[in-house]
Amino acid sequence: MRADKSLSPFEIRLYRHYRIVHGVRVALAFILTFLLVRLFDIPEGTWPLITLVVIMGPISFWGNVVPRAFERIGGTILGSALGLVALQLERYSLPVMLVWCAAAMFLCAWLTLGKRPYQALLIGITLAVVVGSPAGDMHTALWRSGDVIFGSLLAMLFTGIWPQRAFLHWRIQMANYVTTFNRLYQAGFSPNLVERPRIEKHQQKVLNDVVKMRGLITPASKETHIQKSIFEAIQTINRNLVCILELQINAFWASRASHFIMLNAHTLRETQQMTQQTLLTIAHALYEGNPQPILANSEKLNEIVAELRQLIKEYEGDDLAETPMHGYVWLSMELARQLELLSHLICRALRK
Repeated sequence: MRADKSLSPFEIRLYRHYRIVHGVRVALAFILTFLLVRLFDIPEGTWPLITLVVIMGPISFWGNVVPRAFERIGGTILGSALGLVALQLERYSLPVMLVWCAAAMFLCAWLTLGKRPYQALLIGITLAVVVGSPAGDMHTALWRSGDVIFGSLLAMLFTGIWPQRAFLHWRIQMANYVTTFNRLYQAGFSPNLVERPRIEKHQQKVLNDVVKMRGLITPASKETHIQKSIFEAIQTINRNLVCILELQINAFWASRASHFIMLNAHTLRETQQMTQQTLLTIAHALYEGNPQPILANSEKLNEIVAELRQLIKEYEGDDLAETPMHGYVWLSMELARQLELLSHLICRALRK
């Protein structure tokens, strides 16, 4: 898929309600599978339906579907083979069959704690389905094995029809985060307020949203072949921005004297405006897929940082050294640096 694909309003609305879309997809897949089972009068017809729900239920994004498709089908086939062998052994010796099943389930449980837990889980489920048929009834066992594989293939088919992309969802979530962060930034340093705003709950919510985005990193990386380290670095910067904002607000409202000085400092007001503009540009680029405006803002951020360094030197040795102003200026420089890093990383992601 194209990483710089522009997002339409319909796609944005769709991905904001992706849980509803996923629910509709599973419901339609269940109904269509049920009609197929009834139309062709498939024996043991409950198993395709059960398999469909088990496989499609926890999966919604295409980046999760492709790598796990082979795991599901492989686990189903291996579990069916183990179950058929178990039924054959039962015809000769029940204790031997029990030992075989115990060894197979031991393997299943051991693999569930490894790199492919879902495949191991399907091995155990399919084995249970097959050996649950009447003793020696290979006909029922074969139908159950086929039904489970049939249900797995249908699940892959329905999930692959107009699949949802984790990378597009990540872009929308990232744009929402940047927009919300910009609102908190404006509220924290608004010149129209006479008291410190109470935005702690909103800051905590933003931080929680950042944590939730981590679940999109792996499937988004598999969809676009963008290195996971880029997503991880963006994730780290997102957390840093929230922490820096909290410290910056503390310094901005720490004392009345320094607060009035910072309100009247022309360079600091320009820094705040430039920061807000950069955040809006990043959010717009995430929606449009065009990273060029971000690069232009990065150059302006470098100029702002140079001005802030000069501002600190101007107040060097002044009585204000004991005030939080120096802390606020330093945090402004750090915020600008973090935004510059974020801008470059998002440009790399959108250019891939």
